[in-house]
Amino acid sequence: MDINNGFEKFFSGRWIAGAHIEDALEVAKKFNSKNITAIINYLGEAIRDKDKIEATVDRYLFIISKIKENNLNAEISLKPTQLGLGFDEKLLFDSYAKIVGEARRNNIFVWLDMEENNFVDDTIKLYYSQINSKNTGICIQAYLKRSIIDVKDITKKDGIIRLVKGAYKESSDVAFQDMEEITKNYVELMRYLFENSKRFMIATHDLSIIELAKNLNKIYNRTIEYAMLNGIRNRYAVRLAKEGKNVYIYVPFGEQWTKYAYRRLREGGHALLILKSLFEKQSID
Repeated sequence: MDINNGFEKFFSGRWIAGAHIEDALEVAKKFNSKNITAIINYLGEAIRDKDKIEATVDRYLFIISKIKENNLNAEISLKPTQLGLGFDEKLLFDSYAKIVGEARRNNIFVWLDMEENNFVDDTIKLYYSQINSKNTGICIQAYLKRSIIDVKDITKKDGIIRLVKGAYKESSDVAFQDMEEITKNYVELMRYLFENSKRFMIATHDLSIIELAKNLNKIYNRTIEYAMLNGIRNRYAVRLAKEGKNVYIYVPFGEQWTKYAYRRLREGGHALLILKSLFEKQSID
């Protein structure tokens, strides 16, 4: 499906940079001009074909080269099911190691996105395989009831966490369903990170959480980063960067945009904000 035609273009430039790496690089440059770091993600998931996985790895290696070539302040984020999770474990670990190694040689940070609950254990295992490289971090979702255990374990190993609320559909057995419960758990996890982690990322559009994090850091003085999705609160991100905060914007690109867009549209507790973002001016020029 061509993101640059018809209805699909409505999403381009709001949440998704465009179909091509050049689109993502251009968005990254604009954010860099506002002292904001880009986290570039090549859209795609649940790949169960060796040739396509290898092509995805090559695409990420190309992204790394373009970040370096353009002297961008940018990181990359990838989904484990892009690399073979649930399909071929050896290919998965080899692919991840290859990307992390090339990124390390180019002084670029690599994030592992978190997907559905049934992938959490394998994703954390994958992360641990490269945790000593020191240029990797992992996403943890606050709506999962297990996350406090995962946060504690990762923190004890000096891992770097990007804390989000979560956007997948999960059962009440494994995930909090009420947004107040999710927010409460997010705050508890965040407090634990302030008390026990040297560096972590607060990834949310919830302004009350961001304000709490700013106040907590007056006490703990951690290396804290704030992250948001492209097209949701771009102008607020610019204001936050002007305050001297370390701000990051997640910039996805590619033609496989539908699942990403669907998760944004159904994101619990923020439906009105997400929908509103489509019609508000998001330009930071």
